[in-house]
Amino acid sequence: MATKGSFIKQFFKDRQMVGSVTPSTRFLAEKMIKNIDFNKDKLIIELGPGNGVFTDLILKQMEPDAKLIILELNNEFYKSLSGRITDPRVKVVHDSAENIEKYIPGGAKVDCVISSLPLMVLPEAVRVNIVNISNAVLKPKGLYMQFQYSLQSKKLLESVFSTVSVKFTIKNFPPAFVYTCRKA
Repeated sequence: MATKGSFIKQFFKDRQMVGSVTPSTRFLAEKMIKNIDFNKDKLIIELGPGNGVFTDLILKQMEPDAKLIILELNNEFYKSLSGRITDPRVKVVHDSAENIEKYIPGGAKVDCVISSLPLMVLPEAVRVNIVNISNAVLKPKGLYMQFQYSLQSKKLLESVFSTVSVKFTIKNFPPAFVYTCRKA
């Protein structure tokens, strides 16, 4: 797993790819995956997993026949994840979240998209494109989970998803907002 030191290094190296100087905590990860129904959600996409703290919790709860597709653009995080995750249910991809559709088997619809992408530091066109593509690949009533360090993404998410709820967790540094969004 990527260390805190490597996380800090990546933050200062590319602030448009890494949104924090520290990795997410287990508490934030638990809030992010709380609404996933692992008994029936079989195709999950994770965007920008960083050091994989969410990934590890997802893998512990996924059913044997479920699939997890991870898209990580940062070279160091990708190398770390692809080097340590050997679970056959997982596909680790070194690509932009804008290309989700290329990696979904047979054009299937996705049950859940979990995003750790720092939306507000991305160029507006990229941010809007990623959220719209995430919505497009979801099945009806599919779940989109996103965390951010501010409420600036709320309007964008509300313009795309049929329902958006926001919870706050102080048990992360920095404290974070967790958006739970549903497709119509």
